Amino acid sequence: MPKLYKDDLSAAIHELAEDLHRHDALGKQTMREFDASCLCKAESLTPEEIRTIRKRENVSQPVFARYLNVSKNLVSDWERGVKKPGGPSLRLLAVVRDKGLGVLA
Repeated sequence: MPKLYKDDLSAAIHELAEDLHRHDALGKQTMREFDASCLCKAESLTPEEIRTIRKRENVSQPVFARYLNVSKNLVSDWERGVKKPGGPSLRLLAVVRDKGLGVLA
């Protein structure tokens, strides 16, 4: 999956840093700092957006949950606004929003 950068300059700088890191010219700590400064954070999704993604894919909450490897209750909580997805779940939802469930199958 391609990395999401803040802008074209950030992408160019990050790719250069990755090359330097691969050739041991840049340490792990510095590479982590480049990751933090160049890569986009996952944008949050509203309960309505999550429901729209699932309905667009024409699947039930339990089926959607299996694709995302979470519980059906968690999907329900997201769609009702009781809980918010974070971390890997938020990234997966963004991928499904952009590419469809087929990329996870």
